[in-house]
Amino acid sequence: MAATTEAETHERSDDTPDDDSTPAAAPETGAGRRRLRLPGGVRRALALVVAAHPRQLVVTAGAVALAAFVGGRPMSEVGLVALTVALGQAILGWHNDIVDRQVDTAAGRTDKPLATGVLEPGTVWFAIATATLALVPVAVANGLVAAAAYVVGLGIALVGNLVLRGGVLSWLPWALSFATYPVFLSYGGLGGQHQGEPPVVEMVALAALLGVCVHVLRALPGLVQDNRDGRRHLPLRVAVRTGATRLLLLASVATAAVLAGIAITAATVGLTR
Repeated sequence: MAATTEAETHERSDDTPDDDSTPAAAPETGAGRRRLRLPGGVRRALALVVAAHPRQLVVTAGAVALAAFVGGRPMSEVGLVALTVALGQAILGWHNDIVDRQVDTAAGRTDKPLATGVLEPGTVWFAIATATLALVPVAVANGLVAAAAYVVGLGIALVGNLVLRGGVLSWLPWALSFATYPVFLSYGGLGGQHQGEPPVVEMVALAALLGVCVHVLRALPGLVQDNRDGRRHLPLRVAVRTGATRLLLLASVATAAVLAGIAITAATVGLTR
């Protein structure tokens, strides 16, 4: 009887885990999980990417580069066009978030790193200065006339961030800045060796109309917040009369028609005569 009890006790002692192994076997709860903390420099770099409006950057740079490719430019020049436009779009996106910082903070925008405090304005201004210093030689590599056209268009867009954007003329900076893209492409060439020619009027006009369409499409998701902030830009004024859904439909149809017009003009007339 004593032997049996001793054996049972020995078996129970073998089945019981040691105290050192108990924490390892315990299930991990949500509160006990450790969050992966990225280094501060990495977090700021990722926040800068978000603040640069990456979707608009990629779409715009890709579209202009595609136009250069369709126009028969070599891949080296297509890449140069994409890099030039991408740098300009990053500068424009960062500047836009700096201008809107107080409004975005008051609105509780969690998708804006400047509004949440992840980025400091000084960091973004430094990024703008650095990108501008990089943009100058990159733009000039397209040729002096092409560089001037692109810088003028970018300057108009930056001024649009400060003025006109909240009023009935909000469309004007978009139209003028987009109108410079055909000039940038028609005079562009790697190393400034391509003399270029002025673009056809039809292409400039269509590019300006495309800028207005893009302005309306980009404004639609923020109409409610813009109305609260007291802005009365053109898309909001039109949406009050037509409704946001109808305005989206009209803007989409108009954008498709303008893009078709650009394609037809490029196929029949070309960028330059």
